[in-house]
Amino acid sequence: MVRKKEIQEDNYLDYVPVRNPDFGWRVKDNGRVEVTVPNRGFFNRIAQIFFRRPKISYIELDEYGSFLWQQIDGETNIYQMSLRMKEHFGKKAEPVVERLVQFMKTLRSQHYIIYAERR
Repeated sequence: MVRKKEIQEDNYLDYVPVRNPDFGWRVKDNGRVEVTVPNRGFFNRIAQIFFRRPKISYIELDEYGSFLWQQIDGETNIYQMSLRMKEHFGKKAEPVVERLVQFMKTLRSQHYIIYAERR
């Protein structure tokens, strides 16, 4: 008897992002979030010595990214964040879901966030 594997499709909007504690951040006077990224590792050290690259990079997010970054609390899922974004920015942020999902994928690929374990 052949058993079919259960296919479980995750809904990306159910994911709960959590900020990476290795990166600091602050809200600047202009209201934008600035993320502090330490440049560690062998190749970064070489770049710092030979090419005068900084030990720390400061990444300033745009108004949408700053708003969303501040919504990341380890409890709010991406769907809830999309509703808050739509409420805050209105039609100016359309298409909200697509924009938000792409932003979260970028944050995750750069290790700025992880996703909380499902409860």
